[in-house]
Amino acid sequence: CSHPTAMGAQGLACCLLLLLGGSGGLGSRGAGSRGSWQQEPGPVAEGEPWSRARYESVKKHLGAVGALSKQYWQYLACKVWKEGCAEQGEGEESAHSPGWSLPLVGQDYLEILSGWYCSFGKCCETGDCRIVNNITGLEADLNGQLHGQHLAKEVVIRALRGFLQSPRPEKTLVLSFHGWSGTGKNFVARMVANHLYRDGLRSKCVRVFISLFHFPHHKYVDSYKAQLKKQISETAQLCKQSLFIFDEAEKLHFGLLDAIKPFMAHGDNKGQVDHRRSIFLFLSNLGGNAINEVALDFWRAGRAREEISMEFLEQRLRLELQESEENGYASSHLLEENLIDFFVPFLPLEYHHVKLCARDAFLARGLAYTEAALDEVARMMVFVPKEEKLFSAQGCKSVSQRINYFLP
Repeated sequence: CSHPTAMGAQGLACCLLLLLGGSGGLGSRGAGSRGSWQQEPGPVAEGEPWSRARYESVKKHLGAVGALSKQYWQYLACKVWKEGCAEQGEGEESAHSPGWSLPLVGQDYLEILSGWYCSFGKCCETGDCRIVNNITGLEADLNGQLHGQHLAKEVVIRALRGFLQSPRPEKTLVLSFHGWSGTGKNFVARMVANHLYRDGLRSKCVRVFISLFHFPHHKYVDSYKAQLKKQISETAQLCKQSLFIFDEAEKLHFGLLDAIKPFMAHGDNKGQVDHRRSIFLFLSNLGGNAINEVALDFWRAGRAREEISMEFLEQRLRLELQESEENGYASSHLLEENLIDFFVPFLPLEYHHVKLCARDAFLARGLAYTEAALDEVARMMVFVPKEEKLFSAQGCKSVSQRINYFLP
C-alpha cells in the first residue's frame, strides 16, 4: 500500500485519539489496569499548589499513555500500510516492561479502525475489502420495499444465503429473473449489489451488461465474445466474489451465451481463475405470460396470490421457456445443461401494490402524501386484462415520474 496523505494520517491520528480518549475503555482489562490511578492523592483544593508526589504521579501516567499511544500507532500502521513492521522485531518488544502487549479491547477496536480505513483507501490489491454481504439488511429491505413478490423474496434470500455460507461452492450461483416489465427485476438486482458490496453497482466487483446497449450489432458477435470473456475473467481475478448482471437477457445473441457458459459450469478451474464464487443474474421478460396466467387463474378461483407456490409456478415457467425455440436465451445450453440454479418469478402487480410504490416514491423525496394522492397515481396506470383490469401493464415503472403532477 502507498503511504497515506497528510490528511489521511491526521484522520487516523484523530481516530486513535478518540479511541484512546475513553481511559479505561480501550486500554483497560478491568480494575487492575487502573490500579495506579486509584493510588493517587485525593483531589487538590482549588488554588492549592500540587504536591511533589502528585506531580510525579501525573508525569508517570502521562508517560504511560504516550507509550501506549505509540504502541497503538505502530500496530495500526502495520495493519494498514504493512511497511517497517519487520524491522520492529523482538528488540522493541523486549524493551517494554514485562508482559507488555496491546490490551485485548484495544486490539479489537484497532482491527475495526484499520478495516474502516482500508474500506476508503487502497489497502488491498483486490476489491474484496469492499465486500460486505449484508444478507440481513437485504432481507429487511426486500420485505419493506419490494411489494407483491413473496416468491422472489424467498428465492433470492435463500439462494444467496446458502451460496455465501458455503465454504467451497461447486459452481457459480446463477439466478434467472422472469416477469413483466416494472415488476421489480432491476430493483432487486440493484438491491443485491448494494447489500453485497459497499459500492453497490459502482463496485469494481460488479459488472452490468445491457444487451442492446453493450451488444447492439449481431455482425460484431465475435468481437463481443472476446471482450465479454476478458471482462468476466479480469473481474473474477480482481474479486473472488464477483457479480455479473445481464439485463434484457432474452435479447442476448446465442453466441454470447455460449461464450459465458464455461464460467458458470461445474469444474475445479485448476490452473485458471476460480469463478465458483461468482454470481450471475439474468433479467428477462421471458415467461411473463405464463406467470401472469397463473396469477390470474388464482384470482379467478378466489385464492390469494400468496398461495402460489414455487414448485407449481416453476414448472409452468420452464415449459414456456422451452417452447420459445426462436429465442437465443431460451434455447441456449444454460437450460439444457441445467446451469441456472434458480428461476425467480416476478408476479404482476395489482392496484394496491402500485399505491405502495407511489407511497415509497413520495417518501423517497421527503414529500407528504394522502390516500387520495396515492389513488390518483394508481389510476393513471393502465390495467389489464381488459375485462378484469387487475394487473398494472407497466408494473410500478414510471410511478416516480407521475408524482411530479402533485408537486407545487
